[in-house]
Amino acid sequence: MKTDDLFHETFAALLANKARTALTMLGIVIGIGSVIALVSIGQGAQASINSSINALGSNLIEIMPGATQSFGGPSAGRGGATTLTNADAGAIASSVADITAVSPELTGRYQIVAKGANTNTTVLGVTSAYPAVHNLQVAEGDFVSDQDNKTLAKVAVLGPTVLTDLFGDDATADAAIGQTIRVNGQLFKVIGVTVAKGGSGFTSQDDQIFIPLQTEQKYLAGGTHLSTVSIEAASADAMAQVQADVTSLLLERHKISDPTKADFSILNQNDLLSTASSITGTFTLLLGAIAGISLLVGGIGIMNMMLTTVTERTREIGLRKAIGAKRRDISMQFLAEAVALTLVGGAVGLALGAFASFLIASFTTLAPAITLSSVALAIGVSAGIGIVFGYYPARRAAALNPIDALRYE
Repeated sequence: MKTDDLFHETFAALLANKARTALTMLGIVIGIGSVIALVSIGQGAQASINSSINALGSNLIEIMPGATQSFGGPSAGRGGATTLTNADAGAIASSVADITAVSPELTGRYQIVAKGANTNTTVLGVTSAYPAVHNLQVAEGDFVSDQDNKTLAKVAVLGPTVLTDLFGDDATADAAIGQTIRVNGQLFKVIGVTVAKGGSGFTSQDDQIFIPLQTEQKYLAGGTHLSTVSIEAASADAMAQVQADVTSLLLERHKISDPTKADFSILNQNDLLSTASSITGTFTLLLGAIAGISLLVGGIGIMNMMLTTVTERTREIGLRKAIGAKRRDISMQFLAEAVALTLVGGAVGLALGAFASFLIASFTTLAPAITLSSVALAIGVSAGIGIVFGYYPARRAAALNPIDALRYE
């Protein structure tokens, strides 16, 4: 059978019963659409998480006070543990090689009041090294300087979210700079506003206020303890060695001989990215597997339709064989019909999935990402389902005895 004849016969057979063809195809459409939409949600979530982690800084290593618990997190990294001090940060900066910058930080959460408005947000005590380590930029004004730390200046740099919370949705950075705010009852002068970076919850640098580290230690927290020491390694290749050197230095300074009893924990940005990718990858796979169940149901529907079609067209098959059609021609005819069903259904499902992803992105905070690999997977799965579930009906049709088929009523 010629290719042109095969195409003509295939689509003529499918269009002969449009309602049944459409209903059979619906299972594939829903299945492929679900796979595309759900996988795009998973991939979008992975990209968002990786972007949030990368936004924290480049080649970043974070040291937090508190021993590492069995589940992998610090016991009190940003809470009550006070085992990291200014002296530790200074020792790291002066003693460890392959470090570009060291940023000692103290995190607290306080009530902020300005012009009758108030908000409860994170107040981060920092030094001038913070922007370089965390890829932070100032939109207007200035950032905390070394001089501000030396003089215990009561100055503040606002994140964009805090700016709108305190001064209104239409507030500009210029209007806020020079204004006075109260941080836990203490008066601070706004000297700058940072560039928006996005993120949510504790990962958002937009919903923070930055003040001099020593000012926060003296007037808000008391003492010289730190919540975090952030380190920017000279390169990604140097991160492992820097982490090892920092660990050895802090163990020595804290007079701890057994590394398992360390009173600090170290997080490597590469480890965070790897863990996040693993988790979101598993999440995406789970979503795809759930959607894949509907594809299986759609495939069974196609097999059922093709078996019914073989039965209905038994006399036609017998007539074709009687005038010289080979088993291969009959098999290819029915297999082509099954593959055509799934490919057309897959194309419609792909469009449906893309449209669903667009709606999700438009009406939620999620950002689904449709990739070339997911599109290729959808097309490949569609063709595969047609071949797998169309093979048996096609083989059964080809095996019919022409004499018995002609006698079939």
